[in-house]
Amino acid sequence: MTLLVEDRGAVRILAMNRPEKRNALNTELTRALLDGLRAADAAESVRCIVLTGAGQGFCAGADLSEFKDLTPEKQHLVEERAELTMQLHLVFPKMAKPVVTAINGAAMGGGAGLAVAGDLAVMAESAKLGYPETRHGIVAAIVMANLVRQVGRKHAFELVSFGESLSSQKALAIGLVNRVVPDALAEAVTLATKLSEMNPQAIQATKQLFHEVADLSLEEALKRGRETNKRMRAFKKA
Repeated sequence: MTLLVEDRGAVRILAMNRPEKRNALNTELTRALLDGLRAADAAESVRCIVLTGAGQGFCAGADLSEFKDLTPEKQHLVEERAELTMQLHLVFPKMAKPVVTAINGAAMGGGAGLAVAGDLAVMAESAKLGYPETRHGIVAAIVMANLVRQVGRKHAFELVSFGESLSSQKALAIGLVNRVVPDALAEAVTLATKLSEMNPQAIQATKQLFHEVADLSLEEALKRGRETNKRMRAFKKA
């Protein structure tokens, strides 16, 4: 099973489960993860999701062993995989429920993209994070859009051009993660539990508005905020 699913109260833990490959994202795992996130968002019993990796690593990024089939002669496979990867990274802001990532080990390339795609990110002290694509002659293409939004242009360009990995403390210093702790999963579950105890309508509206205003002009963002403000009176205590 490429994706492990565990419920702890109202928190659902999704663990990428290819430890022998450092949880590298092949097509099977990518689809399972996308389906798992959508299923968790739809489940009435779940209020918050934690994403982590089985074994010693979080996610090594794309499984390079599949690249041999992604050639110009098989353009349909190239397009299918690119679309699947894009949809995986796009699902996080579209989900109604918050996602906390528990970066328990190395998170590289597409794995780094997943690590910072959550609403909150907790990183183990010993973990590393980076975008080494240029060192392999490729581009951190799909993950770049979210990275720029997370840390700004200068930090983002340095990360995707030099391909050097960051320590947990450096990732914290530039705002890629919220916490650095010895046990990332335990802290992530603690934060997720706190979120799950909040008013669900308020959390859902907060997340929706948060992602909407991030890419709007100030005036448009304020208008969206105004509309949410008018709906707040309908929130009921969970």
